[in-house]
Amino acid sequence: MTVQTTDAVFFGPFSLIVSERLLTRDGAPVELGARTLDTLIALVSRPNEVIGKRDLMARVWPDVTVEEGSLRFHIAGLRKALGDGKDGARYIATLPGRGYCFVAPLSSPANGARRPAATSVPFRGVTFLPARLERMIGRTDAVAALSAQLAASRFVTIAGSGGVGKTTVAVAVAHDLLEGFDGAALFVDFGMLSDPGIVPVALASMLGISVQSDDPIPSLIAYLRDRHFLLILDNCEHVIEAAAGLAERIFLAAPQVHILATSREPLRVEGEHVHRLAPLTFPPDGPGLTAAAALTFPATQLFLERAAASGARVDLRDEDAAIVARICRKLDGVALAIELAAGRVQAYGLEQTAALLDERLTLLWLGQRTAPPRQKTLQATLDWSYGLLSELERAVLRRLSIFAGHFTLAAALAVASDAAIDQGRVLAAIDSLVAKSMVATRPVGAMMRYRLLDTTRAYARELSAADADFADLATRHATYYRRWLEQSGAEWPSLLNAAAERAPRLADLNNVRAALEWCFGSNGNAGIGVRLAAAAAPVFLAMSLLTDCQRWSERAVLALDDETRAGREEMHLQAALGLSLMFIRGSTETARVALDRSLAIAEDRGDAVDQLQLLAPLHIFHLRLGDFKTALHYARRSSAVAEAIEDPAALALAHSVLGISLHITGDLDGARRELEAALRHGSSFRRAGTVYLGFDHRNWAGIALARTLWLQGHPAQAVERARQTVAEAARMDHPVALSIALNWAISVFLWTGDLRSAEDYTDWFISRAETHSLTPYLAVGRGYKGQLAIRRGDAEAGVENLLASLETLHAARYELVSTAFNISLVRGLAALGRSTEGIAVIDEAIRLVEANGDASYMPELLRVKAIALLSLPQPTSGDAETCLRQSLDLSRRQAARAWELRAAVDLAALWAGQGRPDAARALLQPVFARFDEGSDTADLKAAERLLATLG
Repeated sequence: MTVQTTDAVFFGPFSLIVSERLLTRDGAPVELGARTLDTLIALVSRPNEVIGKRDLMARVWPDVTVEEGSLRFHIAGLRKALGDGKDGARYIATLPGRGYCFVAPLSSPANGARRPAATSVPFRGVTFLPARLERMIGRTDAVAALSAQLAASRFVTIAGSGGVGKTTVAVAVAHDLLEGFDGAALFVDFGMLSDPGIVPVALASMLGISVQSDDPIPSLIAYLRDRHFLLILDNCEHVIEAAAGLAERIFLAAPQVHILATSREPLRVEGEHVHRLAPLTFPPDGPGLTAAAALTFPATQLFLERAAASGARVDLRDEDAAIVARICRKLDGVALAIELAAGRVQAYGLEQTAALLDERLTLLWLGQRTAPPRQKTLQATLDWSYGLLSELERAVLRRLSIFAGHFTLAAALAVASDAAIDQGRVLAAIDSLVAKSMVATRPVGAMMRYRLLDTTRAYARELSAADADFADLATRHATYYRRWLEQSGAEWPSLLNAAAERAPRLADLNNVRAALEWCFGSNGNAGIGVRLAAAAAPVFLAMSLLTDCQRWSERAVLALDDETRAGREEMHLQAALGLSLMFIRGSTETARVALDRSLAIAEDRGDAVDQLQLLAPLHIFHLRLGDFKTALHYARRSSAVAEAIEDPAALALAHSVLGISLHITGDLDGARRELEAALRHGSSFRRAGTVYLGFDHRNWAGIALARTLWLQGHPAQAVERARQTVAEAARMDHPVALSIALNWAISVFLWTGDLRSAEDYTDWFISRAETHSLTPYLAVGRGYKGQLAIRRGDAEAGVENLLASLETLHAARYELVSTAFNISLVRGLAALGRSTEGIAVIDEAIRLVEANGDASYMPELLRVKAIALLSLPQPTSGDAETCLRQSLDLSRRQAARAWELRAAVDLAALWAGQGRPDAARALLQPVFARFDEGSDTADLKAAERLLATLG
């Protein structure tokens, strides 16, 4: 933006009224000289834009020639007045050789707030940034320059050698810019990943996006497309191809997303601007170096500060300055290497530390001729630092390298201890390693989490892989996370409403993935892997991580042996495999075989609870397949099993499953009884409904009850229940639950004639489907758009959308909404004068309903067939009347008063057109009179209008 000279602008605690030449801080005037104030106004007038020194001097001194020193003087005074650089505040960046840039976020009174109003979709989730260092040495100008560059170009990669401080600088830049993004920022550490193929999955998990396809990138782009968002991709070098492709696609498709990446090499993709982060500067080699001169270099400052933090007292004297300078030069100014060396001063003193450093690094350089120079230095530093550890510290460090990313203290004690090193000694070693900067810490809530720096972990992991007891270590690691999953599995569904608690749990799943990689690797233990995958599968499902679920369940099924085959592990794995395949690839035969196999094992084992939890997925599978008779069969079996269990949660699940099937098959009274019974069980129901399904059966019961209420002639209650169920699903923040609720709620609004709500919910439904890769639901959403178009008179567009939707759904074997869409398609074809084609469609739909069992739609099918017959060029009113009478009769047998009213309106209209108004009124009036609510709905308004014309 460009600030006009009469504007008032705000930044941080400051207000600048340009026209009055007044700068205030929290309401109090700030005294500035005239030229200093002119300098501020010039910078503020072009925020986030580099203003050259000559240009700036020309604006501040338009009629006077001055030296560049005058400008530097006023810039320094302005920074002092603003407190630039204190407590993390950043206002003015210096770009060497180019000029100055105002980088703080600005707002004006027109925005109605002290910071810019958000114009894009806000980030729904938890801002996830590591804490910035309390004091960062030598990077002030780099942070300011990067902040300006990222604000201007949107995509910057910080490139540099390992340990140079790329992550530290990136975190500082993110915190500087956080306010301008309204807190919408996410830090993603790719260093914990070993498989480039799961780079987009890791990002989706951190964003809370369920991954339900083989390619999650379209979901990520759909989620980020309209968001003003800051994304930090850290440690890209070892997954650079995947990270580069992901960053480029997000940059090109999401114009308000700013990407800051760190890598040892540029990503080399479109849109990227590379910022080379140089090592910290250190004193040159030469005589006469004083302590005062040495302290002007950031590398020296960092060394002394870290040495003091580790307990060493170093009062730098002139005679010590050369020693410190030599150490910093030896380490090439690499921040990590300097920190490791400084941590040894407390134990060995300054001179001995320098001597040991010289000795160790010199030897190692001789063996690393093919490595890049800075990698030689960092590798040597790690080797040297490792050599200074005690044997206990070395052993524990090697063992901790088994962890991928962060880990808890409980995990470290369980995995790193054994008969040789008990938990007390492990705890002491961890405490020492933290103090020596070999293990990093990060608080998460009230708990501390730990991790090895990436370079340290790689170094120690290479050593640990050669240990004779590595297999035992990996076994303990996998076993710990299997037990962790088993103990915490029941808690995962409750995290759907707690994003702050979910984030660290999702990060812990990286250790589960790492353990599974080892288990199923060439030197792993497949037996442990089978048990770990079986424990992980329900969690993957609960978090909608369906790609993970499918991948590891499939691997585990292939690894089954005589001990695990036909046991509880295979039962869990087959169920998870079937469900994940169903959502990712549709109702495939492979998915059905897996679910059938799981149920067969449960039956052989004689466990009624397991049978119930497996009958429910099979019920869902056949509902999606459109085989409603088979779904009803599984629902009745669920009820029989639940009655034998006599557990409230089991009964609730069975009531829900049976109620849904009875609703679809036309037994509305029975459906209502079952669904209301299901909802009465409250929280115990939710516990049963999420074991395998990854979504809430209570939610589905609520929306099925809404449709049942409408069919029974209670439109107002139906709308209230639909809105309530959608709201509950939205609070869960779970894509499948919300999509199911929206899917059926849309039909309620279409039935009542509330097209605006139907359209709003359809847009919401499509948005969820796009973001979370719910591919069949995208086709369903298009079908709803077609229904809306026909209802609004655009039959041509409506028919086109419905035909395309049905084609896609048939291919995916998703037939749950086919009958409803065919009904609308026939109405659209009739409006286009294609009634003969419409009659063929309706006859086929009637045949399929008779074969498959969704009989609740039969009265409406017969009524719509009558409409098509009457719209023929030569209407067959006799056949149409027969269809309408059949529709009335079937509606009454089903107690479907909503269908009965529609059929009565159409038959009454037909009779009125034939000159039989008395018969028409006698038919319609009693049907209309039985409705005591919903007078504003479309069908009741139509009946009222027709009755008025009949007298």
